[in-house]
Amino acid sequence: MGHYEDMSTASARKPIRKAVFPVAGLGTRFLPATKAIPKEMLPIIDRPLIQYAVDEAREAGIEQLIFVTGRGKTAIVEHFDMAFELETTMKDRAKTLEVLEPTRIQPGNLVTVRQQVPLGLGHAIWCARAIVGDEPFAIFLPDELMIGSPGCMKQMVDAYNEVGGNLISVLEVPDDEVSSYGVVAPGARGKGASGALTEVTGLVEKPRREEAPSNLIISGRYILQPEVMRVLEGQEKGAGGEIQLTDAMAQMIGQQPFHAVTFGGKRYDCGSKTGFVEATLAIALQREDMADEVRAIARRLLGD
Repeated sequence: MGHYEDMSTASARKPIRKAVFPVAGLGTRFLPATKAIPKEMLPIIDRPLIQYAVDEAREAGIEQLIFVTGRGKTAIVEHFDMAFELETTMKDRAKTLEVLEPTRIQPGNLVTVRQQVPLGLGHAIWCARAIVGDEPFAIFLPDELMIGSPGCMKQMVDAYNEVGGNLISVLEVPDDEVSSYGVVAPGARGKGASGALTEVTGLVEKPRREEAPSNLIISGRYILQPEVMRVLEGQEKGAGGEIQLTDAMAQMIGQQPFHAVTFGGKRYDCGSKTGFVEATLAIALQREDMADEVRAIARRLLGD
């Protein structure tokens, strides 16, 4: 029991300053669009997917962005670099550079590492071990677009400041959908100042509906203690011959505090084409500069 307490309290006071973004995937579901463009650079209206995740990270107070990339992903890094010719031309034409502000990163705060072989999410996270060091860190899966106020990671960081340890973002789904996701086995519920915290006693990957321990599915945001890197280091390949992050997290349950944060906003699965279209429509309908026009277009297309 002393081991449990030592690990949680020692790291609990360390702020979440670093975030890992696994962006090495090939995006085959969106071919041919992703043949030459990283899927994370596909735009929802006028901002690429990766920008939404980075904005969410910054809102949560995260300073250092760690991109785990693969071949053909340099456009992601370019997006957050200074575009000298573009900015000079805009200045010469008296155009404001305010629209580019979200793409600016403090020098030294964007780091990339290569995942040379596609061995799964757990392996991608492990590739960032030297940069993460001995600090707790966040993980963002950019395919999952999380929209809320405050943002998903801000909610998680607030919860982390209460309970420390490891946290995962979860969403409640209808019981007939649980078999498509990783599901949390819950302990005590309604914890924390917001009542959105659930103790995690286990993780089950894609259970049958009748065997699911809850309807809380794991969504693409995590706060993990650095010890997960040592677990990943010695981990055997799991489902699909890949090193699975879920397997590593499951080993840490009982060793360190582990909680799920029920996200109070909306999740869009932008790894699927229909989810991508849904996100585009939903965000367009939230924007004052286009909501009325988009609503009129939708009515016209639907024949209302």
